[in-house]
Amino acid sequence: MAADYYQVLGVSRDASAEDLQRAYRTLARRNHPDVNKDPAAEERFKEINEAYHVLADPKLRDRYDRYGPEFRSVPEGYDEQFAGAGAGFRGGPGRGRPRSTGRDGGGFEGYSSGGFADGGVDIEDLFGDLFGGGGRGFGQAGRAGPAGFGQPGPMAGADQEAQLELSLEEAYEGGRRRITLDSRGYEVNIPPGVVEGQRIRLSGEGGRGRGGGPAGDLYLSVHIRANRRYRLNGRDITADLPLTPWEAALGANVTVRTPGGEAKVNVPAGSSSGRRLRLRGQGMPNPRGTPGDFYAEVRVAVPDHLSDRERQLFEELAQVSTFDPRRSG
Repeated sequence: MAADYYQVLGVSRDASAEDLQRAYRTLARRNHPDVNKDPAAEERFKEINEAYHVLADPKLRDRYDRYGPEFRSVPEGYDEQFAGAGAGFRGGPGRGRPRSTGRDGGGFEGYSSGGFADGGVDIEDLFGDLFGGGGRGFGQAGRAGPAGFGQPGPMAGADQEAQLELSLEEAYEGGRRRITLDSRGYEVNIPPGVVEGQRIRLSGEGGRGRGGGPAGDLYLSVHIRANRRYRLNGRDITADLPLTPWEAALGANVTVRTPGGEAKVNVPAGSSSGRRLRLRGQGMPNPRGTPGDFYAEVRVAVPDHLSDRERQLFEELAQVSTFDPRRSG
């Protein structure tokens, strides 16, 4: 079951806009991935953002209060279409929530029990009684109903959501991409630097409207696949930088590969494994603000096999060096 947005933010259901903003700021600071290194913090941060996005918008909040976590599946204008019909729909998260069929966005598979005033009514039977036609009146906007109700007017289609999986390189570069969902093809314009969880809106590509109503929108939620070369944290990108023992000890200027191409990084003398060297602004692009950074993380590597001369030199070094990495302090 989807999380209750009020519980996510830790506020009451009658919280004011100021209460919501105060709670959001506190939780967002506490769970931001740049601050909280707990692996679960990033998911909590996304959940907090989503909850605040909905509850801070009066229109979205009203629909959420009426229909619960699946409020996006309820077509716009639903209340107006059936107002006064005696359906007695009771809103609120977790009760009486319609489920989108996921096929054409129109009509519903049914309602969870307890969603109507009489304690659980089959939706097909109810709409059949209201509009005539053996329980299919909801989906047939042009059929005349009993006296006093007339014909339902235009009804907007439901918004739909799907996942868009991208490689890190595709997310970095952006551009046009053709995808297929449920046997339908879509041309998607991917902004450069999209990040995990970001939503791309395809206007009018959601569920079909009824009775001449407009179609809903399709939202593509970005998921970035794990990458063997790069590690992503928000907009920051980290990659391992293998160095020879002498490069790490003496310092060097070496080439590192980033998603945007090759770049030079200056390795200070005495760099041990784990040291992070930052290339400012060379992480994920950000069309609306500051780009992320790229971090080259030092990994000192030694040869698998030594030549006679290499072995001799390492033995000489071992004899003259006083360095002991295991010495405390």
